[in-house]
Amino acid sequence: MPLLLLKSYLPVAAAAGAFAAVGGAGYLLSQQQHIPIWARGFPQPDEVEPVELLERPPPRPTQLERLRGSTRDRPFDLLIVGGGATGAGCALDAVTRGLRTVLVERDDFASGTSSKSTKLVHGGVRYLEKAFFQGDIRQLRLVYEALHERATMLSLAPHLAAPLGILTPCYKWWEVPYYWAGLKAYDIVAGRTNLISSRYVPATEALDMVPTLATSQQDGSTLKGAVLYYDGRFDDARFNVTLACTAAAAGGVVANYVDCKQLIKNHDDKVVGAVVQDRLGSEPPFEVYARVVLNTTGCFVDQVRQMSQPAAPDIIQPSSGAHITLPAFYGGNSRSGIIIPKTKDGRVVFMLPFLDSVIAGTTDAKCDVERNPVATRQEVDFILTTLQDYLGVPVRRSDVLSAWSGIRPLAADPRAKDTQNTVRDHVILEESDGLITASGGKWTTYRLMAEEAVDAVVATGRMPTNVKRCRTSSVPLLGAGPEYNHVLAVQLAQDFGPLAATVAQPDPNSTALVPRSPAASSPPGPPRVVINAQTAEHLAQAYGSRAGRVLQTAQDRNLGLRLVDGHPFLEAEVVYCVRHEYCVTPEDFLARRTRLAFLDARAALAALPRVAELMASELGWDGPRRAAMTATAREYLATYLPPPASQSVAAPAS
Repeated sequence: MPLLLLKSYLPVAAAAGAFAAVGGAGYLLSQQQHIPIWARGFPQPDEVEPVELLERPPPRPTQLERLRGSTRDRPFDLLIVGGGATGAGCALDAVTRGLRTVLVERDDFASGTSSKSTKLVHGGVRYLEKAFFQGDIRQLRLVYEALHERATMLSLAPHLAAPLGILTPCYKWWEVPYYWAGLKAYDIVAGRTNLISSRYVPATEALDMVPTLATSQQDGSTLKGAVLYYDGRFDDARFNVTLACTAAAAGGVVANYVDCKQLIKNHDDKVVGAVVQDRLGSEPPFEVYARVVLNTTGCFVDQVRQMSQPAAPDIIQPSSGAHITLPAFYGGNSRSGIIIPKTKDGRVVFMLPFLDSVIAGTTDAKCDVERNPVATRQEVDFILTTLQDYLGVPVRRSDVLSAWSGIRPLAADPRAKDTQNTVRDHVILEESDGLITASGGKWTTYRLMAEEAVDAVVATGRMPTNVKRCRTSSVPLLGAGPEYNHVLAVQLAQDFGPLAATVAQPDPNSTALVPRSPAASSPPGPPRVVINAQTAEHLAQAYGSRAGRVLQTAQDRNLGLRLVDGHPFLEAEVVYCVRHEYCVTPEDFLARRTRLAFLDARAALAALPRVAELMASELGWDGPRRAAMTATAREYLATYLPPPASQSVAAPAS
């Protein structure tokens, strides 16, 4: 029987590699225009005309005033409805092409699916497998594009995105060549944008990388080693917020908590704008006019489409994906993750390090579209039970720190004849009324999707004649750029740690931290801010080259204390995010400017009163307003609490 298995699987693996090599090479030759310009070798980013960014994105009141400045005769060039990954990416693309661009988001940037991903920048190993076994060129194209966009995404914000090693544990001897061949094919499709080559690691090395791996499974099979490959990891919500802020700093008008109430049409029945309303103010709705309206509302795109055409067929096939957060010790405090490539029901589950914790997921089930989905007890049980088969420690429900669910907007093109096998590709559709909709896709391909969506906008012929080509493959996001360096966390720890020999003075305009001479007398004012290594790493990862500004705020306002024990977030971050990142509610800060709600729901609830107090002072809330904002945030944060247990999880494997 083992020989038969070997004969069965090795040809499949070999065929997989050959299919990827030939298909990847052919697709590479036919799709050169989609490779990031710096990856093709010409021109280099420093040869491209630089994009000038404001030192600080305009404050929200200024953006709302600009939003009111259009008329039928003087419209904006582009109005984007929806501020998730796609919408924010489109805003940055359009404004850097010279288009007068506005973006409105009903809730906060990344408040929906864009903050609830698996935190991977990846091509999609399972999609490559489908491409092999189904002979599906669409799946191969999707993987190819995503792997090349992966490299671009990591280069645009190295503080928010970086390579991550992922182990594929093998408990059957045939799994080693099978997964090795498949992941080598993954490397081949990536081509010269590959991060680090995959390789086999023996069991001892695999256990050194992830000490909690099970050495055997319930059927008696033992760990034969693992195949190590590399994808990217990122902070999805902060990446989204930074995209929106970068678009604003480049001259765009972006505004969260502005609801699109209805679409405006002209006498030719073409969409020429929208009626919107500031949800945080008391003013009545107002009109915003634009040459083109772009619908990027994720799983809600059909609702916006049907504002104009009530009979328009739905294009979204929603699918829910749940995740849980566990303490870092579940991964042995490792910086590597693991993939369970095929669960008992055929799904893929990851366990990955994320901001000093471990996240695990995801599930995949059809669902209804809703605004605030929550992880169900059954979904959490599935993840815990699956992990238990691969971990050598008890997987306890009581250790779950947070649980959440996001809705993937799988899009089916209504123009396609066959929609049975919808892939994770994106759909860009111009309706008969002139409305353009962009939906589907995945986080990793947000930039390419935005480029194609803005290309479609320009192709309408309604734009100015001097529109620049797409430039976003070489526009670093705020916090990145030449001033960022990969040892920033070490610099912060040295200059602001408890053992610092001199008093460091953060320069708000630079990453440089200039030490004061020990002989110099300390100026009057609050005591020097002191941070530990964990906080230094957090600030460098979250804010990049702007970490010094956060520390300057901490120094100036005497806000250097942590918001809650056990987590690195500082009080000063609340003030900084209100002033620089359009943070206007406590849940904005606790879920999307920091990720505390995702990391530890109970800690987020504990930090809420102090966050609300600081925001009230900064935004001028009176007592009743502060109480109302706190109550709304408490209700929202409670949705991240793990659901109650239904049954105990099985004992550990070994």
